[in-house]
Amino acid sequence: MARPERIRLGDLLIQEALITNEQLAEALLEQKKTGRKLGRVFMDRQWVTEVQIAKAVARQLRAPFIDLGTRSLRPEVAALLPEMHARRLRALPIEDTAGAPLRVAMADPTDLNAYDEVARLTRREIDLAVVAESHLLAALDRVYRGGDEIAGLARELTADIANVEDEIGDLLGLGQVTTEDAPVVRLLSSMFEQAIRTRASDIHIEPQDRNLRIRFRIDGVLHVQTEADAKIAGAVALRLKLMSGLDISEKRLPQDGRFHVKLKTGSIDVRISTLPTQHGESVVMRLLNQSAGLLSLANLGLPDDVAAAVARTLKRPNGMMVVTGPTGSGKTTTLYAALNALNDTERKIITVEDPIEYRLPGLNQVQVLEKIDLSFQRVLRAALRQDPDVILIGEMRDQTTAEIGLRAALTGHLVLSTLHTNDALSTPLRLIDMGVPRYMVALSLHLVLAQRLVRTLCTHCSEPHTPDVHEHTWLKLALGPDADAVMAANPWKRGRGCSECNQTGYTGRTGVYEFIEMTQALVEAMNDDDPVRFTQAGRRQMAGRTLRRDALRLAAAGRTSLDEAMRVGTQLEE
Repeated sequence: MARPERIRLGDLLIQEALITNEQLAEALLEQKKTGRKLGRVFMDRQWVTEVQIAKAVARQLRAPFIDLGTRSLRPEVAALLPEMHARRLRALPIEDTAGAPLRVAMADPTDLNAYDEVARLTRREIDLAVVAESHLLAALDRVYRGGDEIAGLARELTADIANVEDEIGDLLGLGQVTTEDAPVVRLLSSMFEQAIRTRASDIHIEPQDRNLRIRFRIDGVLHVQTEADAKIAGAVALRLKLMSGLDISEKRLPQDGRFHVKLKTGSIDVRISTLPTQHGESVVMRLLNQSAGLLSLANLGLPDDVAAAVARTLKRPNGMMVVTGPTGSGKTTTLYAALNALNDTERKIITVEDPIEYRLPGLNQVQVLEKIDLSFQRVLRAALRQDPDVILIGEMRDQTTAEIGLRAALTGHLVLSTLHTNDALSTPLRLIDMGVPRYMVALSLHLVLAQRLVRTLCTHCSEPHTPDVHEHTWLKLALGPDADAVMAANPWKRGRGCSECNQTGYTGRTGVYEFIEMTQALVEAMNDDDPVRFTQAGRRQMAGRTLRRDALRLAAAGRTSLDEAMRVGTQLEE
């Protein structure tokens, strides 16, 4: 299309019968007082939606309206306009066809200066498409992923470190320059902002022989975000240690800490761990997004039988519920969803954690601190004198902690805790192996919930999939004689990979579960010295409702792939 002409938005919306003359007059008066854009005034007053405005502008300009929320974007096309300029100009290249103008999506196609600058930067003839601004901003986050911005700030920090006239205090935000202007502070701020946008759970900063590698863990898988000059590793580690109150002079020993960061997109709590390596200090940060809010039990996606078992346990006045699984399997999220359901003014809830991962109003949360002898055992004994109704033990790491928790469950308290075991059935036996008396386990333990996390397929690029030879063989081993019928009856899918999911084929994660309830039959089997009897009784109760079968259920429903189901199955076989 030709270079667009300016249009009067108010007149256009009246012409489209979206607003009245009275509403336009009122909006113009407010615009004069506040200086806000006219379109924003209309939307804030809920007279029109962002999409209605965009479609009206598109019709006026005879340009297409495109919904970026449902469109797959190609990073190589977006790269024709550098990220910094794309965000500033609110523009995104979306189609590049040989012999045709470059199709560019713009939130405000009547901004002639932005149009001219896009044409100049891309050195192409431009064909405009109109998009909603919020859709455009979300698409920019998806397609650029912040790698260019982080890499640019890292290069800037490298140049500053190479300049002998710069003081280290200025680089770290400790000197005469303001903290926000310090190169390393801007680098870290950009890193945290991008981590939140991409739903990263962890940031890994790893010094190598020739470079500094920064990786994000997204949906349980590490992705390289950028690689910078190794010279900046020390400055980055030093600034992070200052933020978390760690000993900046100690580089030979591991250290753990915590700090809080406020960003434009919200606030996050950060748990930091440093580890001395051959080429410098490796730093890993776990990100706890406080602005995201806690999940409720209803939103966890628990299967009906699991949800019913958890609800029965939480209605009890006493007893213990244990959630088990490896690190990163979502145990803490499940327990806090349970606490959220229990949290009211009629109950006193005390948590004993190392560290405190989520802050929930109404709870009495205690941070274990071993270096001042504030141990799990000491806090638990004191907590029991505080007349609690519910106690959360972050993790039962030893016999004493487990015994105190189980004894509390016997004496009128509802106790929630975690344990690192491979599955639900092995958890009671693990407690006995730790030295807890058999009778205490049998009488106090009411529910064991084992879980894993699997990646869910991207809804934008998932497609039908026929199981290959290896998947077919694994399904036969997992399902036995029913395998052929199950394979024929279910719509297996896989993710092709697109800009929405960063070419991975997956977006987000969900849980798979199995559980046992300590029924009378299991209590009697537990009191037998032969563990085989308990295992057999537990298998009869579970009746095939295992972690592997739950993962297969999600794959058969098209929510995850067979690869993910096989990954869970392989973990259980090891």
